[in-house]
This record gives sequence, structure tokens and C-alpha cells, in this order.
Amino acid sequence: MKEFTITKNDAGQHVDKFITKSVPLLPKSLMYKYLRLKRIKLNGKKTDIAARLNENDVLQMYINDEFFEKPKDSYSFLKAGKSLDVIYEDENVMLLDKKAGLLSHPDETEYVDTLITRVQRYLYEKGEYDPKNEAYFAPALVNRIDRNTGGIVIAAKNAESLRILNEKLKNREISKFYLCVLIGRPPKAADTLTAYAVKDEKKNKVAVFDSPVPDGKTMITEYRVIKSDKGLTLAEIALHTGRTHQIRAHMAHIGCPLLGDGKYGTNEQNARFGGYKKQFLYSYKTAFDFTSDAGILNYLRGKSFEAKDVWFAENFPEKIL
Repeated sequence: MKEFTITKNDAGQHVDKFITKSVPLLPKSLMYKYLRLKRIKLNGKKTDIAARLNENDVLQMYINDEFFEKPKDSYSFLKAGKSLDVIYEDENVMLLDKKAGLLSHPDETEYVDTLITRVQRYLYEKGEYDPKNEAYFAPALVNRIDRNTGGIVIAAKNAESLRILNEKLKNREISKFYLCVLIGRPPKAADTLTAYAVKDEKKNKVAVFDSPVPDGKTMITEYRVIKSDKGLTLAEIALHTGRTHQIRAHMAHIGCPLLGDGKYGTNEQNARFGGYKKQFLYSYKTAFDFTSDAGILNYLRGKSFEAKDVWFAENFPEKIL
């Protein structure tokens, strides 16, 4: 017999989800059978797959030892790099300044050294995260930024914070502000633009229209010119919608593509300014604009955080020309 005491991070799950994660070698057919036969109990009583777990509940499993996975002696995230630029950290969240070139999550090109694996290593070595004590939860990123773009990424240290932040991001109660370098100068010093985006899935590219079109999604982009000089413009951008490639596509649509963007700009344009192969875009500021209850994260309401090291913004435009 083996017992699992439910932690705060595992609370709220259905019994079957917890068992599937905790005992991956146990076939589902046997799990259902053992629940019926009361060989799996919750707090000493019969339970079913739909029951939700509460913190400090005890799940007893009277099943063969062969089904229990042997504890892992090492974790792949311990091979990740140690470098992390932490803007803010408390017991629930971290705000990280991800540099261009680093993946947010593992993919087919890089599995070990990513932002999330660095976060997990960091918290493991601090003693705040141990996979052996967490059947379900692992520290997770709330938002992600493309490999070739830098900026602020939010990480959740516990399940409750992750749930709240995912909800707030979905409801647009977390604002993100970007700095970018545009080729040319927008027609106004500041404006809020509205257009309609249609994505070509095969080409992974967005077409932008000034009037509504079939399958077009409304795209609202606010910009403010900070400085224009030598054919380039440093601008701050805030998104009121979250469309694919929104900043890149929308600014190119008004004749001001991002410097270094070969998808929505042109190689000829970029060649005039050094031939950069990555777009000059940085998610430099995050604001917690909670308009509804945020539970254990209410203390973040009204706070904002900035990344200070935006390399192309300092001494613009001389530093990039």
C-alpha cells in the first residue's frame, strides 16, 4: 500500500488525473477496476474518478509495487544553464528578462537549455521546487516570447498563481508594452490603429486589411513615437488585441516595418541599415491591471515592471547604425 498526501499545488484535481500523473505505469482499465473494488481510497473511503482533491487529503492505493515508478535520481533541467535575469521575485511569481536567442520552452531544436528549464533549475537549487514532492505541478511560464525576441516573461511558482495569471492574461488584465525600431516614421506622433488580420497558416504570415474581410479578425495597435532620426524610429507599442505577428504585420501595413524583419519588411530595406536578420522588438514593460479579484496575487494590482537593458533603445540610433 502507498499513500499520497495532497499538496496545495495538487488540490482541485480530479482523482483520475492525479493518479494518471502520479502512477503512470498503472493502466487506466486497472485504475477504474481498483476504484470499483476500493483498492484505491480517498481518506479511507471509496471514491470515484470525478471526486476533487483537497489539500491534505490522503489517497491510499492498495496495488502492486510494480506499478509505482521508481524515484528519479536526476532531472534533465539540472543540465540547463544557470543564467537568469530576474526583474522581480516573490513566493508566488517571477518576472524574467528573456534575452533574444533563448527559447521559452523546449522544442525539436533544443530540449535542455530553455527559459523554463533554467527557472526550474533555479528554484530546485533554492529548495523551492522538488519534483519528488509534486505529483502534478511544475513551475511554469504564463506567457512566452519568440526565440529571436527579448522581453519580460512571467513565471508562476505554484498552481494557484498559474491559474490566476492565466485567467488575467486571457481577460486582458495584464498589459504588455513593447519597444521597437521601425524603418521610416509613422504618419502621426501617436495613434491607435485598427485593421483586420487574416492568417495564412501554410505560410505562417498575416495579411492586413483596412476594412472588414471574410475571416478577418480585428486588430488594434497603439503606438507612440519616442524618437526619429536617420531614417529610423524608436517607438513604444501597446496591444489591445493579441493577433499573430500583430506588431510586425500592422506596422509594416502602414509603411513602417520593423528593422530586421524579413517576413513583413524586405531585405533591401534592412540592407540600408546594416542588414540585420532579427527584428528589433522587445517586450520591455508589464503592468498588472487587475479589474477583478486576484486572490493570493491581489498585492500585484496596479504594479508595473520594466526591463532596463533594451540594447537598441540606449543611445538610439547611433548604437545600431
